[in-house]
Amino acid sequence: MSEQPPVRVLIADDQAMVREGFAVLLASQPGIEIAGTAADGLEALVKVAELRPDVVLMDVRMPEMDGLEATAQIVASTPDTKVLILTTYDLDEYVYQALCAGASGFLLKDASARQLAEGVRIVAAGESLLAPSATRRLITEFTRLAGTEAATGNDSGPHHGPRPPARTSLPELTERETGVLALIAQGLSNTEIGSHLFVTESTVKTHVSKVLVKLGLRDRTQAAIYAYENGVVVIGGKD
Repeated sequence: MSEQPPVRVLIADDQAMVREGFAVLLASQPGIEIAGTAADGLEALVKVAELRPDVVLMDVRMPEMDGLEATAQIVASTPDTKVLILTTYDLDEYVYQALCAGASGFLLKDASARQLAEGVRIVAAGESLLAPSATRRLITEFTRLAGTEAATGNDSGPHHGPRPPARTSLPELTERETGVLALIAQGLSNTEIGSHLFVTESTVKTHVSKVLVKLGLRDRTQAAIYAYENGVVVIGGKD
């Protein structure tokens, strides 16, 4: 049996010490290879096109082109390359925008080598990296911000937080699929969803795939955001 090829990672951050530190940490982990580094979003785009890494660790605040725009362009032009956002705070406003742009999740910059490696492997395998507690805090915060804007009449320009809940069911989905979507939004894994619904994990995977296809979403992260934006799950309420 042949060994799995290593996960190739590109690190994009405008601080040289951060790039080098992450490169050293990840290079020490089995099954991970450093494909290259980039000092800003524009260089990241060039390197992704040239090197075709499996995963990009992307900082947000960078010169030339920030991580948000770089993420959106990478997702559009190189969908096989996954983007993990690097952030200092898990409630950073830009994290939500990056997830909407197509990032597969986020990692805190103080993550350990093991956490970094695990996150990279999860995203490379096509999963999303959002812990349940982080998902709830993140979406709750930006729902609050969106509500504040509406209450003050400051609704000019694009909203970066979820819209107020509009409905509790979706005509595109069956009742069971809507239930699965609500559980995804709460950060549950396929195994946990299966236990909750008393079905097998393979059945859950089928439901998740159908939800993503029917709603035109690329991964579970976008599904979670979609669920909150469309009122499938109400902040502070039950699904």
